[in-house]
Amino acid sequence: MSVPRAADLARDIAQGISSGRFPVGSVLPTEFELCDRYQATRYAVRLALAELQEQGLISRKKNVGSTVLASKPTTGFVQSLTSVEDLVLFGASNFRAIHSVEEVVVDVALAKELGCEGGSRWIRISSLRFDSANQKRPVAWLDIYVDPIYADVIDTARQSPNVLISSLIESRHGRRIGRIQQVIDATAVPAEMADALKAEAGSPALKIVRRYLDAANEAFEMSISIHPAGRLTVSTDLKRSKE
Repeated sequence: MSVPRAADLARDIAQGISSGRFPVGSVLPTEFELCDRYQATRYAVRLALAELQEQGLISRKKNVGSTVLASKPTTGFVQSLTSVEDLVLFGASNFRAIHSVEEVVVDVALAKELGCEGGSRWIRISSLRFDSANQKRPVAWLDIYVDPIYADVIDTARQSPNVLISSLIESRHGRRIGRIQQVIDATAVPAEMADALKAEAGSPALKIVRRYLDAANEAFEMSISIHPAGRLTVSTDLKRSKE
């Protein structure tokens, strides 16, 4: 039997909880028993249990074990966006913790993904996004690319973690969002982000690429966010067009 990834292990245990195989109030098998049952490493088992704990399914206590608390997850962030204003409200409901800021020259592959010119210069602001209701586990890793002429908003961004960078650019420089292009794709958690995201490298994730366009349809900001599985649900309301 192949060694399962922690995400698969967590998913199987969660299914066991929801089906009643591990009823609410019961204690899960020990870490060593789970290792034997799933032919998994102890590291993978611990990651899986940590994921279940973050979902609110279990509690873990030394000398007691992992107790089942609920049959369904109680955590997760649902993003329902239908307008630019909704995105601003989204920024107010969660906050960023900036990790690094650097000026970069984007290569051809990245430029194609961002929808900009290869070899162009941008300031990359890398940060973690947290839901204000759950500040222990990040919702996403976020790389924001802004025009270098807006470097002066970075200090304000550190002081105002709940305000979108685009909103800071608008308030300070008057460049207003006309529309946002968004592409959502399936991906895997990159190894270099795994520890910060508290997720297993290579586990399923959502990647969201956004381009912020002004009234002249020129992009002045782009972003790429990586959301590990279970951290974000995107809700869309579709209406039939008038005939």
